[in-house]
Amino acid sequence: MKAVWNGEIIAESNNMVLVEGNRYFPPESVRRRYFLTSDTHTTCSRKGEASYFSLSVNGQVNSDAAWYYPQPIQAAIEIKDRVAFWKGVDISE
Repeated sequence: MKAVWNGEIIAESNNMVLVEGNRYFPPESVRRRYFLTSDTHTTCSRKGEASYFSLSVNGQVNSDAAWYYPQPIQAAIEIKDRVAFWKGVDISE
């Protein structure tokens, strides 16, 4: 699977975890040069507190387009540090 935004592959892996319709990429599969740290955090009662990244690709920024759970609740431990995408990021094979 590939995650593509603004014409660039930002993550690629065959080792995905699917949770609630979202594909979570392993941390080593993301191309960190495109990721900017964000101060955004949200809380999910089933997974815990999520942290976000913005994407910076080819001169454009997609704010908070990726999220991950650095310390998920025990029931969601399988997605610890894995990255999921939204906001126009295309996930395909």
